[in-house]
Amino acid sequence: MHCTHLIAADTWYVGASDRRLAKFENLFPIPRGVSYNSYVILDEKTALLDTADASVSGQFLENVAHALGGRKLDYLIVDHMEPDHAATIAEVLLRWPEAQIVCNAKTVPMLKAYFPADAGKVDAAHLVKEGDVLSLGVHDLTFVMAPMVHWPEVMFTYDKTTKVLFSADAFGTFGALDSNIFADQVNFERDWLDDARRYYANIVGKYGTQVQAVLKKAAGIPIETIAPLHGPIWRENIAWFLGKYDLWSRWQPEDNGVVILYGSMYGNTANAAKALAGCLADRGVKDIAVRDISVSDISESVAECFRASTIVLAAPTYNGGIYLPMARLLEDLKALSLQNRTFTLIENGSWAPMSAKLMAERIGELKNCTVLDTRLTLRGTLNPAQYADLTALADAVAAAVQQ
Repeated sequence: MHCTHLIAADTWYVGASDRRLAKFENLFPIPRGVSYNSYVILDEKTALLDTADASVSGQFLENVAHALGGRKLDYLIVDHMEPDHAATIAEVLLRWPEAQIVCNAKTVPMLKAYFPADAGKVDAAHLVKEGDVLSLGVHDLTFVMAPMVHWPEVMFTYDKTTKVLFSADAFGTFGALDSNIFADQVNFERDWLDDARRYYANIVGKYGTQVQAVLKKAAGIPIETIAPLHGPIWRENIAWFLGKYDLWSRWQPEDNGVVILYGSMYGNTANAAKALAGCLADRGVKDIAVRDISVSDISESVAECFRASTIVLAAPTYNGGIYLPMARLLEDLKALSLQNRTFTLIENGSWAPMSAKLMAERIGELKNCTVLDTRLTLRGTLNPAQYADLTALADAVAAAVQQ
């Protein structure tokens, strides 16, 4: 049974959600599933904007057919070639063989690589570049190149008539859609913001410079609706969400708060991390998050680092190095170009604590990040004689947050 929604004049949502997929990109847990958004515009000419993942192909194709209502498909616009949005291109061309592909030059080799049997269709594609216009009749579509947000071929499609920006993976989020497809139909800040942040930080986070370039382009376009390829569609309070993207893409903290990320083999480092959190709360510090990096997925820790201004890393020494989950986190933060944060360190080592020194070296590879001189060294458990050291650390962290 079809499931389509009108999102603007002549413009239909034809996407579908997957609630069975365990990990997005086989990396990031998605307990709430994920949506694969796609759109049809009906005018003198018809256009389909992107397709969907193979896992939802049946529902997606039924939705497209229903939206077209027996009409032919004139254009298939490919804004993004990642397989979760392009997997069903061949099936679309099989069902609507008269459709002409619309894409930019960088998309062509990817189309041929993924769909070699359709090379003739690709050669006949209508190629567009920045600012080009494709008229469907009443609806005039223009194209905004968005390279490395987050693949090199990415572009946005803007409908001048309805002022809808079809934004590819930008402004997307994890989470299946429960028929309320608009952000103003759900409590986005309560139920979706964490997933939006985790999606941005882990999927797009490395490309903040490119996102900033796209935000500058978007600022010059009168946008009434943002239609991403994942998650809710925005038609109200758009500036609020653009503000989040502006912070994240400049690697600026979203909250003046603290995240304490700890790894602990036997519970001793964990106890110290929790004791520090209690001391910080006593000092009036708000927005404290405590995460066991061995239990929570690393993508959650990454997202917390994008949120908070101050990051406490607590880890034992392991084989003369950094406890492995913490080492992996630091590797990810470097890969995602995290910047502009204050760090403080707790280390543990029964006979030769080394993790603080090594963690500080890794943090030194991050741009504009500070490691506080005050740190806590454990040799096993946190003992009462170290209470002064713990309070000194809490004072230093609280001062960093409150400055």
